[in-house]
Amino acid sequence: MAKSSIAALAEAGVTNPSQMMFADLLTKQLEGVENTEVVVSITTVPPNTTLPKHWHPGEEFAYVLEGSLTLWQEGKPDEHYKKGDVGLVPLKQVHTVSTQEEGTTVLVFRVHELGQPGRTLVE
Repeated sequence: MAKSSIAALAEAGVTNPSQMMFADLLTKQLEGVENTEVVVSITTVPPNTTLPKHWHPGEEFAYVLEGSLTLWQEGKPDEHYKKGDVGLVPLKQVHTVSTQEEGTTVLVFRVHELGQPGRTLVE
């Protein structure tokens, strides 16, 4: 994670942001679908951490590789996921993820408009 990203997480109130890991494994424009790309990422969130609230310019699909998490989405009840579970965050849905005693590692697939930022933080 870039130093500026760690600083942004710290400013957003994430404890131990240096233990976070975000890595894009693949970014590719989709063939036959104009102005659309897919991004495959892996994210590790340490125990007792809540990410800043944010949204994505497309749909987000997540597969929990390790640990467990709680997904908060604006206007919806909390959803709890553990290893092997799959979840979905709709287009531009404000959300965040939190962990408890154990952290989590998640494989994430995002499909969104080509050239848009991966996420937009909200207050």
